[in-house]
Parts: sequence; structure tokens; C-alpha cells
Amino acid sequence: MRYTPRLQGRKLIIPSFFFIIALCVLAFINEIRFGSLLSFGRCALSNVPMNNGSSETPLLSSSSSSSSGDNEIRILVGILTLPDQYPRRHFLRMIYGTQAIPNGIKIDVKFVFCNLTKEDQKVLVALEIMRYDDIIILNCNENMNKGKTYTYFSSLPDLFNETDSPNPPYHYIMKADDDIYIRLENLVASLKPLPREDLYYGYVIPFSWDIAVWLKDSEIPKKHLEGPEDKVFGDWMKEGRRGKNRFNAKWSMYNFPEPPTKCTHELWPDTIAVHLLKNQEKWIRTLNYFNVTSNLKPSKLYHIP
Repeated sequence: MRYTPRLQGRKLIIPSFFFIIALCVLAFINEIRFGSLLSFGRCALSNVPMNNGSSETPLLSSSSSSSSGDNEIRILVGILTLPDQYPRRHFLRMIYGTQAIPNGIKIDVKFVFCNLTKEDQKVLVALEIMRYDDIIILNCNENMNKGKTYTYFSSLPDLFNETDSPNPPYHYIMKADDDIYIRLENLVASLKPLPREDLYYGYVIPFSWDIAVWLKDSEIPKKHLEGPEDKVFGDWMKEGRRGKNRFNAKWSMYNFPEPPTKCTHELWPDTIAVHLLKNQEKWIRTLNYFNVTSNLKPSKLYHIP
């Protein structure tokens, strides 16, 4: 049986029609996914104003390379908290003290707050310092969004200026809140390929030591201290044309999944930091997800199901 050209054309129309529909559906799905990615990206970078001379590179870019040429990394993590938050500090000491740190890596986790104002603080905080030596007391009055972050960063060059210390004392410094969970090994892996000068990471504000020195000496921050801390810090970087090496973690640093916002998504294995762990339930869910007690050694002294 022979098919006429007209009949053959009709045979081709129907499959072609469904093929076009499939392409449209696929394009629509991809557009939704891309839109979600852009939305989260805007959230992660919402407080990082870009200057004309800066270049932003994805965190896991294979083209990034360390400028120091060695494997040693020194990181200072300053957790901004309040003097009376004794239980929270003890809890965080367990969280960070039980994490494995790769060889050649130095990570100092310090708790940062302003001047003590109560008699009991002078005794209890002093005992903490004697036992743990992990507290920085700034010469300021406790405040939120009124310059505490600036006081912390600008004080570091004078606090760590011992002549027998490495230069710089830390390659990277950062600020964190006491409701954030940082996975230190993943943080190190993310910083290893990055430059060690004029670096601005964003979100929880890791940056290179030279920026702290600039903050100490520059007049720009002193004229603009009040406001949301992350945004104000970004304004300093923009006006001072600093942080030209800018990187972001986007999907690896995010807020706890609930309540859902454009800054949240589900917990996932490549996480560097989870923010807004405002209660014990959220902390436990997060710690369980990352199986933080997997290295608990068996013993006759205890039985944990």
C-alpha cells in the first residue's frame, strides 16, 4: 500500500504536536527551578552590595586558588552573644569541641560580648575564662545594630598583635550568632581554595585579616555604625572599595527550614551553616540530621539507645 504525501504529512503532524507540547512543559519546569535558585541567591547576597571593581565567584568554582601556597589555615570564629548566656555558651562548646578538625587547621571559637555590668557576671565569666579561655570582652555597652560588630572587628588587630604570633594571626575571621550551627570541616573545605587577601564571603561575614586591619584604621565605618549589621558591613565594603574577591555559599548557608522563607530550604549534606536555631527542638533536629553522635564510643559506663 502506498502513502500519498498528504497522508504522510498528516501522520507527522500529530507526533510533532506532542513533541512541541513536551518541550514547552520542560521549559516551564526549568523556568520555575531557575526562578527559585535566583530567589535564594538574592537572599544569600541581599546584604552584599557590589562595587564596580569587585568580582563574585561561586563558592565551589574550580578556578579559585589560594594565594598563600600552603595548606595551613587559621580561622577565628567570633560568636556574638550576651554575658548572661551561660547555658548557651556551654552548649556551643560541646557543639564545636566535638567536631573533627583536619591536620594543619587552626580554628579558634571565641564568645564575644561587651562590658560586664553585674556582680555575678564578674565572678561567673571570670571562672569561664579561667577554665576555657575562649571569651573576648569588648570595651562597649551591649547593643544590637549600634556598632557592636564594628567594635569586634576593629579591635582584633590590637587584640592579636603579639610579636611571637604568626603574621597574620588568622587568615580568615568571621562573626556568627549563637543560634547558628557551623560545620567546621565543611567551612574549612570551602575556604581552602579562596584568596587570603581582600576577601569577603558574605552571609555570616567571613573575610580576610587585612580587612579587619582596614576597618581599624578607616574613617568610613566610624561614620556609619547604626543599622542592620550585615547590611551596614556591606555598605562599608562598597564605600571603601574593599572585598574585591567576593564569594558566596548560597545553598550551603541558609536558615532553618521552618518557617519557610526565600532564605530557607531543607537540610542537606553539603551544608556549611544553618541559621535561626531559636529553640532546642530545632537544634536537635539539625544535629540528628547530621548524625553528630555517630562517633560515640561504646562503653559499659552508659547505654544510649
